[in-house]
Amino acid sequence: MEIVDIKPLRIKVNHRGDWILVVVETDNGIKGLGEASHSGDDDSMIMALRRLREKLSDKDPLNIETIIKHLKTPRRAAENRIRQIALSAIEQALWDIIGQYLNVPIHTLLGGSLRNKIRLYANLNRSLIDRTPEGFAAAASRAVDEGFTAVKIAPFDELTASDSIRTGSRARWQLGVERIRKVRDAIGDEVELAVDCHGRMDISQAVAVAEAVADCQLLWLEEPVPMQFTEALKTLSSKVTMPIAAGESLFEVEGFRSILAERTVDIVMPDVKWDGGLLETKLIAGAARMNQILVAPHSPAGPVSTVASAQVASTMSNFLILEYAWAEVGWRAELLSPPEKIENGYLILSDRPGLGHRLNEKTLGRVLQKN
Repeated sequence: MEIVDIKPLRIKVNHRGDWILVVVETDNGIKGLGEASHSGDDDSMIMALRRLREKLSDKDPLNIETIIKHLKTPRRAAENRIRQIALSAIEQALWDIIGQYLNVPIHTLLGGSLRNKIRLYANLNRSLIDRTPEGFAAAASRAVDEGFTAVKIAPFDELTASDSIRTGSRARWQLGVERIRKVRDAIGDEVELAVDCHGRMDISQAVAVAEAVADCQLLWLEEPVPMQFTEALKTLSSKVTMPIAAGESLFEVEGFRSILAERTVDIVMPDVKWDGGLLETKLIAGAARMNQILVAPHSPAGPVSTVASAQVASTMSNFLILEYAWAEVGWRAELLSPPEKIENGYLILSDRPGLGHRLNEKTLGRVLQKN
């Protein structure tokens, strides 16, 4: 079997950006799916995938390790991120091809599933337009009404690196705290609430915020300080009561070394689109297990990324919960065949070969026509 084509597909979504899907075609008709969304530069991503098509032509898709090792070459930082995400997408698609070729789901290839449904949390950020505290609360309530038992918000819009007022009523994080409290009041105590800070704080701000919302019983506080400040993350984890989560943008298990070799955070967040793919995500989860760190895969993207994440998450003994980009578009589930199936806040794991889903050509054609 040989690779004959790699087709990037740009799917228009909403004001927050597009999805980039990848189809790897073989000479025996098997097509593998991957996702390379949210690289920060979709045009460069599509160009990178087209260049990789030339390098992968005639290669055996069953030799994943050989292919990925051959393609990993040193690049300048900006190019490197694009290339990493492109390789992650291709790796997902190659596992999909192998699963279809052997007629088994990917989770069987990765050791077998521990669960047949994957708990999701609704990430409100990518669909939320009304950024008032009341707007956050209303969106969270709708997600809970749909059956989600956990939601995540990114409430610190006003906080920038240049902020100097860190305490008191004039601190720029105060409105973020108000949003958190409004959401907690709206969803009640039984629904779990996670908060993403996008690395916008220094450690003193992070401690102040954590103390201000301690009674809100957060599921986690995500990247309150920039990811590269690992010592600050470690210190923060020891100072606050709620769990600290981080790691969404790190690449390969070696990239996670700084937060996994010691217990720097409580929850690690690998992303199959960015970390090297499915096998690398499995290795990262195994490394996290050494220090009893839980895994909550990062996945605020399209349905291909979600079902790929679910395949590997189903095999993790230290899995916590999977991210779901809530309410971006009404046709999301129908982009796949069979459709993405969510019941009571859980994604139902497919037992079909490979990823368990193919693209719905009818929906795809309609969406691409609008682009």
